[in-house]
Amino acid sequence: MKLSKIFLSLFASVALLSCSDDDAVQAQSFNYEQYGQPFANMPLPQDAVIYQVNVRSFSPEGTLNAVRQRLSYIKELGANVVYLMPIYPIGQVNMAGAAGSPYSVQNYTAISAQMGTLEDLRALVNEAHSLDMAVMLDWVANHTSYDNAWITQHPDWYQQDEEGNIISPPGTNWADVAQLNFESTEMRKAMIDAMAYWVYNANIDGFRCDAADYVPQNFWAEANTALRGIKKNQKLLMLAEGSRFNHFTAGFDYTFGFGFFAALDEVYHDNKPATHLQDVNASEYANNYNYDWRIIRYSTNHDVNLSHGSAMELFNGARGSMAAFVVASYMKSVPMVYNAQEIGYVPRIDFLNDAPIDWSTPDNDMLEEYKKIIAFRKSSNAVKRGAYTGYSSNAVSAFTMEKDGEKVLILANLTNANANYILPAQLAAETWTDGLTGTAANLPANVNLAAYEYRILKN
Repeated sequence: MKLSKIFLSLFASVALLSCSDDDAVQAQSFNYEQYGQPFANMPLPQDAVIYQVNVRSFSPEGTLNAVRQRLSYIKELGANVVYLMPIYPIGQVNMAGAAGSPYSVQNYTAISAQMGTLEDLRALVNEAHSLDMAVMLDWVANHTSYDNAWITQHPDWYQQDEEGNIISPPGTNWADVAQLNFESTEMRKAMIDAMAYWVYNANIDGFRCDAADYVPQNFWAEANTALRGIKKNQKLLMLAEGSRFNHFTAGFDYTFGFGFFAALDEVYHDNKPATHLQDVNASEYANNYNYDWRIIRYSTNHDVNLSHGSAMELFNGARGSMAAFVVASYMKSVPMVYNAQEIGYVPRIDFLNDAPIDWSTPDNDMLEEYKKIIAFRKSSNAVKRGAYTGYSSNAVSAFTMEKDGEKVLILANLTNANANYILPAQLAAETWTDGLTGTAANLPANVNLAAYEYRILKN
């Protein structure tokens, strides 16, 4: 997704929704043989911890093999889903940035020569599975590059202006990509077939679907139905990079917390109270409190890292960024980590260029803290599946997650000054243990938290 997407109005998607959401989902079969075996230890949707890999920047080589060589590191962090940004050949026409956007796809069923080969991807998936990690590919369904073969072979597969010129996505500044026409049945079939290609030929475990709000709901219903039928003994993980509630009814496991990230930014930079996060959480879940679906929450990703800054830059250094991560990861969410945020990496990562991450000087204390925060989340059924109750004040994001007699309390001072938090009577009556150390944590009625201090407690 491009830099400005999270702030664009979704009015541009209305034209793409002309296909009725009530249309019947059509069955689709595929002419591929399955490579590999179903992943036996596929995480359930609520149990996922997603690690986003910008393949081109993850190493000096910018290759899939280099990612494979660091899978043990990702495993040790606590992630169980590796999400690879687009690995496909990048369009050269109207190219964005010096190296082009990976979201300008030239060929849906090929791998960028810079990144490697199908055999390299298979080796990566096989090793990830051996480490009990799933692999998710990025999928760009809304648009292609202007030098994708579909342009010349099937111009009717694209939206055109009154003069018959293929256009970029309406209402955007994405000049490097051409808008697909979802009224074309043949295009839709070809798109789903291309997605299936990777499930069959690389044994991948799901997709993060870019710009999902711009694509008709009934296309996603068709795609999810077809793809989920491939692996009879394994469920796929499907993430919609969008905020529409009907993504869940179209078969997605997750939607994207655009609003929550924006609220975090406002709390840190616009003097919004911590209760603002509580309000946005309620808004994002307004239609699905009674379901087990979850929203992906993040404190950085490839888009906001470049447009707004790294987590260190955005959230006022190490302590501020850790507090933001705790709240984003525990507030009725599934967490996503963007490569190198866990080591306190300060520079922005320009995903439109070759910008290798410098891993040589990690903040090891921060890395160990990330591991502890993720490990406790993985151990807590209350955090992963529990009911949320908010108790926030102006300065402190405070909430509980509760299930089956387990209650977890989060207190996070989201300001750069000391904050006093008056503990509600029902919480003061509880006996608490520090979730990260296991030691007793008796809370006074008036809790003093240093700047950006957070407490993770369980009863």
